[in-house]
Amino acid sequence: MQVTFMINSRGVVMLPAKLRQAMGLKADEQLIAETTPQGLLLRPAVTLPLELYTPERVQEFDAAEAALAVVLPKRKLPR
Repeated sequence: MQVTFMINSRGVVMLPAKLRQAMGLKADEQLIAETTPQGLLLRPAVTLPLELYTPERVQEFDAAEAALAVVLPKRKLPR
């Protein structure tokens, strides 16, 4: 599919609806822009949620590890 679109004075690019629909792009999704020998390549960016651990969450991890230590035997690592 080939479409024509414009870039405004602020550098904002508006992708036509039929292109967004064809590519399965939704509002607020990130794209990666890359220059190639053929021109400009736009592709979806893969983003993963990031969990920031609060001190309370770290305590939950510590408690879970302590509970496992009671149940699981300690193993010596081979040398």
